[in-house]
Amino acid sequence: MTRPELLATAADLEELKLVLDAGADAVNIGGSRYALRTTGRFSLEEIKQAATLVHQANKKLYLSVNSVMHNEDLDGLSSYLKSVTDTGVDAIVFSDPAVLMTVREEGLAIPLHWSADIISTNYQTVNYWGKKGVQRAELARELNMDEIIELKENAGIEIQVQVHGIMCIFHSKRELVSNYFNQAGQKVDHRSDHLKSRRLFLKEEKRQDQEYPIYEDDQGTHIMSSEDICMIDQLPELIDAGIDSFKIEGLMKPASYMEKVVRLYRKAIAVYLEDSKSYRNQANEWRREIEQIQPQGRPLTTGFFYKEQIF
Repeated sequence: MTRPELLATAADLEELKLVLDAGADAVNIGGSRYALRTTGRFSLEEIKQAATLVHQANKKLYLSVNSVMHNEDLDGLSSYLKSVTDTGVDAIVFSDPAVLMTVREEGLAIPLHWSADIISTNYQTVNYWGKKGVQRAELARELNMDEIIELKENAGIEIQVQVHGIMCIFHSKRELVSNYFNQAGQKVDHRSDHLKSRRLFLKEEKRQDQEYPIYEDDQGTHIMSSEDICMIDQLPELIDAGIDSFKIEGLMKPASYMEKVVRLYRKAIAVYLEDSKSYRNQANEWRREIEQIQPQGRPLTTGFFYKEQIF
């Protein structure tokens, strides 16, 4: 049975050190220009420092270059990709084909991971990108367990699945929140912590108990899920299916939370691989430990893993 990679996000160098010490095999970070919806913004110098720290621990570093590209965004993309390749990152996480095309045109020797949020839903599409040289695909969050297993069985490249954390359910390139407040005469800037500290969210009229956080960055506005995925007590099916990488998403979570969650998932994977019966006995307790540090009003759920989408 193959041991899956445990991948965690990090907002800064301190959080990166914490998740590494907690047992992450790899860390996903975002750069300061082309990253979409990442926990932090790393400068080129910080990316170099991150790569050094990760490699000293014999782990891997992945850099998100996954923004929605417009024509003006292509200016500087080539030089940026050359620079980040030189930092020593182990892979670039992308969604827009412009990134892949630029990497190939410049002859850059850097592995690519495809992460397109909502369209990585079938093995034909995944294998299409594999034929283009992509090493890994991160699957859409709205696939159920049967779809994930079937996709993995027919995929020719590595498969990554998010097993913990928040999900995005809407994205617009427009800075909707900043524009709203500025129109109302309140000058705000999403580059500061002002919007985040206001803890903005939406509610549905018929489901007032559910809050959908609004997150804004340089790439626009994002409406996030009202719940967090938590698969720590349901990992066996994914491990048995041979999923290559389990991602823990730390967006809108403090570093202390990530450290605890990564440590628990590290333990859960190890226990299952050593003794599946022992895993069953401990799984509920691991989930309870996460529930104790879970932010108020954000219940834990298995997301779409056990749902059938009906359109």
